[in-house]
Amino acid sequence: MAKRRARSDHPRTPRLKHHLAATKAGAQPGTILYVGKEDIRDTDASLIEFGPEEGDLKQTIFTDSHPALPDVNPGRTLWVNVHGLANAELLQAIGHHFGLHPLVMEDIFNTQQRSKVEIYPGYLFITARLVRVDADAVIESEQISIVLGRGFVLTFQEEASGTFKGIRDNLQNAQSQLRRLGADYLVYSLMDKLVDRYFAVLESLGERMEEIEDDLEVDARPKCLTDVQTLRRALLAVKRGLWPLREMVNTLQRDEPDFFRSETQLYLRDVYDHTVQLIESTEALRDLVGSLQDTYLSLQGHRMNQQMRVLTVITTIFMPLTLIAGIYGMNFEHIPELHWRYGYFYCVGLMATIAVSLAGYFKFRKWF
Repeated sequence: MAKRRARSDHPRTPRLKHHLAATKAGAQPGTILYVGKEDIRDTDASLIEFGPEEGDLKQTIFTDSHPALPDVNPGRTLWVNVHGLANAELLQAIGHHFGLHPLVMEDIFNTQQRSKVEIYPGYLFITARLVRVDADAVIESEQISIVLGRGFVLTFQEEASGTFKGIRDNLQNAQSQLRRLGADYLVYSLMDKLVDRYFAVLESLGERMEEIEDDLEVDARPKCLTDVQTLRRALLAVKRGLWPLREMVNTLQRDEPDFFRSETQLYLRDVYDHTVQLIESTEALRDLVGSLQDTYLSLQGHRMNQQMRVLTVITTIFMPLTLIAGIYGMNFEHIPELHWRYGYFYCVGLMATIAVSLAGYFKFRKWF
C-alpha cells in the first residue's frame, strides 16, 4: 500500500470541509462540495511544461493558491498534476484558468464517480479508479480525474500514490515518444499505468489464493472460509472497477478522433485489449475462488464424517458392554454369577473380549 505523502511546508490554506453524500444530495448542480474519504489530504500541485526538443522541459511546484499558470503554446504541452483535494481555492484557480465547466469541478471533488468520459467544448473529462490491495486482500481505490485539452493535461488525485512517477521520469528523455507526441499520448500513458495497476492487484490476489489453497491442504480451519470470502469480495470490487473502465477506454479509442490522433488510438486499442484480458482473468479467479469454497465445505464434510465414524465405532463397542452391565445390574436375587467367586473377573473379561474383538473387526474393515 502506498505510504502517505508528507505534509508540505508551504502555508496552510483553508481546508475544504468534508461533506457526506447526504449533504451533496441537496446541493445545486455545479456546487463544489467534497465527497469522499474523511481523511482528506493536503494539496500538492506541480506543473510540467515540455516540448520535443532537447532541454525543452520545465517543472514548477505551486506554493500558493493563485499560481501564475502559463498559456498553452503550439508545439508544447502543459501537464498540471494535483495530489490532494483540500485546497479548493487552488483547484478552482486551475479550473478557471483552463476554462473547466462547473460540473467538471463538481465531479473532481466528488470522488465516488465511476469510470467515465465526457465531452466538453475544447476538452475531454475522464474519471477512473486507481486500485490497490493491502496484505489482507482488501481492495482500496481512489479517483483519478483527467482533463485532456488542446496542448494541456490536468490530473487530479486524492493522494500521492507514485503511480505516475515512471511517466515523469520518462519525460526527462528528450527522445521518448511522450515528448514527441504530446498531450494525447500523455493521457494514453496515464491510462496505461492505471490499467497496469489492475494487473498488479490481480497478481497479488492470485498469490493470496494460492496461500489459502495451501492452508486448506494443511488444515481447513474456519479462518480459511473467512479468507475465501474476503478474496471473493476483493475480486467483485475489481470487476466493478474494470467494467466501466473498459467501456470508457473503448469510447476513447473508437469515438474521439478530435482529441486522439490515429497513432495514439492504436495505443489506446492496446489498453482496451488489456482491460478485456483483465476482466477475463478476474472471472477465472472468481471461478477458482468458488472452487476453493467448495473444497473447504467438502473438507469440512469429510472431517465431520470422520468424526461421526469414530463416534459410531465407540458407541457400537460400548453397546454390548452396556447391555452386560445392565443385565448384571438388575435387582434379582438369583443371578448365578453374582455369588460366584470369580463372577466379577468373568464379567470384566467378557466385556474386554467383546470390546477388543469389535475394535479389531472395525480396524480390519478400516473404519477408523
